[in-house]
Amino acid sequence: MRLIVSGLACERVGRILFQGLDFSLEAGNALTLTGPNGAGKTSLLLILAGLLEPAAGEVALEGEAGGEPGSSEDAHLVGHRDGLKTQLSVAENLRFSRSLFGAPGLDPPAALERLALAHLLDVPCAYLSAGQRRRVALARLLVAHRPLWLLDEPTAALDAASRLRLAELMRAHLGEGGLIVAATHEPIGIAATEIAIGR
Repeated sequence: MRLIVSGLACERVGRILFQGLDFSLEAGNALTLTGPNGAGKTSLLLILAGLLEPAAGEVALEGEAGGEPGSSEDAHLVGHRDGLKTQLSVAENLRFSRSLFGAPGLDPPAALERLALAHLLDVPCAYLSAGQRRRVALARLLVAHRPLWLLDEPTAALDAASRLRLAELMRAHLGEGGLIVAATHEPIGIAATEIAIGR
């Protein structure tokens, strides 16, 4: 599997954030997007997820044998906002994500175990700390299988132990032939190629 970006440009509110962006990412590899606030890192993730139209250029996710380009159904986007329904329990949020995303992965208790949150299975998300909410959002990566992980500031609000767990999850995903693109201002704990946006 390979992610190919060709001649990509992004315009927001009449301003070009970036243009002429070209890169490819092979299965089992990670890419980090760095750059100042407002440079277009999040916008690039939204384009890769199929949620924002580029001003120019193309994005394709090809199979190992050069098959048909992928779609937004190939990507998991974990944004800087957690996107959790606060009135629902942790388990209910994950069950909803699992049914929405298809291609079932781990069941919610197993996913939460991987992030040291199994004890919070039935707790409403409104009662979670910022770090716990972030880990529940990341657990969605595990309840449905998608090859491309798009992560916006994935380590935000995480303590040192949780960052290590996340790095383990990312390494396991890459080891299974997955791909990761992460927008970040700090190291994410795995080997990755870096692209600077807006510099």
